Amino acid sequence: MQQDKQDQRRQQIRAAAYELLAEKGYKATSMLAIAKKARASNETLYAWYGNKQTLFSTLIQENASEVTAALEAALAAGSNFQTTMDRVGPLLLQLVTSDKAIILNRAAAADVNDTGVLGQSLARLGRDTVAPLLQKLFAEARKEGILNFKTSDNVTDVYFGLLIGDTQIRRATGSLQKLTESEVNLRANRALKLFMKLFSTDVSKRKQDPLA
Repeated sequence: MQQDKQDQRRQQIRAAAYELLAEKGYKATSMLAIAKKARASNETLYAWYGNKQTLFSTLIQENASEVTAALEAALAAGSNFQTTMDRVGPLLLQLVTSDKAIILNRAAAADVNDTGVLGQSLARLGRDTVAPLLQKLFAEARKEGILNFKTSDNVTDVYFGLLIGDTQIRRATGSLQKLTESEVNLRANRALKLFMKLFSTDVSKRKQDPLA
């Protein structure tokens, strides 16, 4: 019961942090303001997170955890490449275009000339964590003869470009609404088809129309 109460309180704190971050930005969002909005004590926040940087790093890490866990599990189990990409692609696109991700990115952009802390955390716990795992997955697929690329090629950047493109930026600027589940799946499937056309060792797949 005590653990349930703590989990509920943590959820309230996270919700309050996101709401204040969206309203005020990173610099103007204090631990005290989060505590008041979450109806928690300031002492509790500091006991659990230590400081504001740790709290927001936790938010970023939690937001990326599902993609990271899926990639780590696939690498550990040696899962089928196609199956893994079919799962990871939609998860990754959904992650970077989610309301939470957009709130964090908008706040980081607004904070770049002040502390820059949030942007650094986004890079370290987001892309800089996911990208090496993806690159390792692609390297394993190369060893298995599924993909064909030079070791110097950064195929992860290519995949990111195909999957995400300017979608996250358009979401952050308000020119694109939140993607539906079907839109996420469609874009992820299209990105993988284009990626496989570029790097698949299967000549027939590389020659076929990737948009068919």
